Amino acid sequence: MSSRRSRITEAEINELISKLQSLLPESRRRSVGRVSASKLLKETCNYIKNLHQEIDDLSERLSGLINNMDGESAEAEIVRSLLRS
Repeated sequence: MSSRRSRITEAEINELISKLQSLLPESRRRSVGRVSASKLLKETCNYIKNLHQEIDDLSERLSGLINNMDGESAEAEIVRSLLRS
């Protein structure tokens, strides 16, 4: 197995940075503007951390709602079926 790595050109790096920046929400892109790759990567990491926190918060809220539902209600069954799929 070869340990040879393919080299990424500066143009390819710039293209990947542009693609990454385009994935950030508009509000984050404005705050980032035209900045270095390291600043963009930090901003992207912060955005991903915030998304993880939002997921955790929503999961907690959903668990609370499910726990407060009548176990045999039609609404509870709909939620359960959506969670299974």
